[in-house]
Amino acid sequence: MRLDSSGLQVLTDEECLRLLTSTPIGRIVFTDRALPAVQPVAFCLDGDGIVIRTGVGSKLAAATRRAVVAFEVDDYDPVLRTGWSVSVVGHASAITDPAETARLAELPLDPWVPGDLDHYIRVSLEHITGRRITGAHSI
Repeated sequence: MRLDSSGLQVLTDEECLRLLTSTPIGRIVFTDRALPAVQPVAFCLDGDGIVIRTGVGSKLAAATRRAVVAFEVDDYDPVLRTGWSVSVVGHASAITDPAETARLAELPLDPWVPGDLDHYIRVSLEHITGRRITGAHSI
C-alpha cells in the first residue's frame, strides 16, 4: 500500500475504475463563461470514458464541447471517518453519431433531472487518481 504525503492511501488505476462504477452520481467540473463550474450528474463508465446524458441546449452541453474537464466521485462514512475520492481529467466530446447515440441510450444511465436528455457527452479517462482515508485520519 502506497501513501501520499498526507498519509492517504494512493489508489491504483484498477481500484479507481472499480470505485467509479460503484456510484451513479458524480460531479463534472468545467468552465462556464471563463469561471469554474461544478455540476452533479448521473453517469456511466463505458469503455475508456465516462458518459453523461444531458439536454442539447444545456449549459453543460455548451461548455464541454472539446474542453478539458475534471470529473469526481467520492464516498465517506462520517461515523467511521473513512472514505475515498476518485478524480478524472480528460477531454469532453459530444457524441453525434446516430449509431453510437442509440448504443449509449441502452446503457444503465438514469438521469435524475426531467426533460429531453438526448445529448451524450463522453469524458476520456486521460488522467485518473484516487485516495482513500481510513478511520485513523480525520476528515
